[in-house]
Formats: sequence, C-alpha cells, structure tokens
Amino acid sequence: MRLDKFLAHTGYGTRKEVKVLLKKKCVLVNGAIITKGDTILKLETDTVTVNDEVVHYQQYIYLMLNKPSGYLSGTEDNHQQTVIDLLDVDSQRFSPFPVGRLDKDTEGLLLLTNDGDLAHFLLSPKKQVHKTYYAKVVGVMDEADVKAFNEGVILEDGYECLPANLEILSTAEDSSDVH
Repeated sequence: MRLDKFLAHTGYGTRKEVKVLLKKKCVLVNGAIITKGDTILKLETDTVTVNDEVVHYQQYIYLMLNKPSGYLSGTEDNHQQTVIDLLDVDSQRFSPFPVGRLDKDTEGLLLLTNDGDLAHFLLSPKKQVHKTYYAKVVGVMDEADVKAFNEGVILEDGYECLPANLEILSTAEDSSDVH
C-alpha cells in the first residue's frame, strides 16, 4: 500500500495534509525519514511512525450499535442525524456504513462496517442469511398476516418483499409482539 494512502486511512488527514507531514519530515518507515507519498509499504513488516508515534493499521471495522429512535440508517443526511453521528471520531475515520437498515423510528441492533464483502454476503438474497426482528405493533395480527408474510408482502409503493416467516408471540387488544 502507498504510504500516503496508508496515512490517510489511519486518520492523519487527507492526501494533501499527508503531503505536508511528509515534507516536514515527520514520517519514518522502519526508522528512516520518508518524504515521498508513493513509497510502497509492506503492512506485515514495516513500522510507520508520525511525530514519534507508531501508526497502527486496521483495514476493517465491525461495530454493533443499539440504534435509538430518531436516527436514519444512513451515512449522511443534510437535514437529519444518522447513525454515523452516534460514532466517535476514531470510528468515523474508517468510513463505516450500516449493513441493512432500520426505519428512523425503529430502535435495535444495527451492524456497521467498512467491509463491503461481508455486507454483501449478509444482505444478498442469494446467500439466504436469515434475520430475526421483534416488533410491537398497534392492532392485532392473525393467521391472515402469517399467510401474507409466507407468500411475500407487497408494499404500498408496489415493492414485493420476499416470503418470510411471521410468528405471533403474544396478543393483546392494542398490541402484538411478533418476530
């Protein structure tokens, strides 16, 4: 990996800012001052320091987040807060994104990562990775709802959901717990 890319990925700034660090001779690789950003690193064996601080590289990040209500399951929005806004700056520099989504008013476990291969594996219908959701709904769900889920629900906008299993755990006059 190029040194300038490595330093940008580890939070030392944009490539332009990294260039300044290199010009100021603040970067050492295996104890030698390096001023060229195109220097190729061997991640397994090279030691990089910036201002006498060893730089640790981590390619992927995996976070579990208990998403609170009121946040969008996205990476950025000009008008509303996203789940990325809940992360500390150190985690944000890895550019994680949510795997799947929960509606704005929904709360629950959300996986965030920058590992695109894992996200694709978990989300691809072809991989058939089953997910379980627990929901408290207003109203009473019945066997007709179970049948509709088993056949695949068609949403108001015409989107056809894949068939799913609906299990009614309990019922009450004003709400049902389902998964």
